[in-house]
Amino acid sequence: MSPSAPIDDEAAQAGKAAEAVRDMPALMRALVQGVRAMCQSDTHLVGIATGGAWLAELLQAELKLPGAHGVLSSAMHRDDFAQRGLSAREPTRLGFDVNGAHIIVVDDVLYTGRTIRAVVNELYDYGRPASVKLAVLVDRNGRELPIQADFAAVRVDLPSSRSVDLRRDATGNLSVLVEDKS
Repeated sequence: MSPSAPIDDEAAQAGKAAEAVRDMPALMRALVQGVRAMCQSDTHLVGIATGGAWLAELLQAELKLPGAHGVLSSAMHRDDFAQRGLSAREPTRLGFDVNGAHIIVVDDVLYTGRTIRAVVNELYDYGRPASVKLAVLVDRNGRELPIQADFAAVRVDLPSSRSVDLRRDATGNLSVLVEDKS
């Protein structure tokens, strides 16, 4: 009697991940609760262009925080700058003094950690914050640097052949897609 053939683990993992990220309202409720728990009276939200900035904008309104959310671009500090060059993404915009500020960086998907490293470098170009925390909508496996989120709305395990992307339609509605990399 031979052992039975294993079920396609990659497909099963991808299916579970897709199911976990399908309920966008539930993910947003979790993200709001998690960020609310991390906020202090003088916290500033800063989203990573573009998906993190979309989320920071929604969180800023939902949490009724004063001022406007900031935006961080990873373009100037990426370790693959030579290959990618400057992207057409939104530039860094911080409407507050970074020195001594409590900052929550918001991103859509945490994967290798390289974008987070780049935006933290960018943030420190503007000053020295009192604290920096990271909140993400989706935390997936595949870290290449010792970086982790302080809060993640959902954690998924995916093969490297799959990608997770936050999308925004013309009406501003957000959705998360898990798909094969092209």
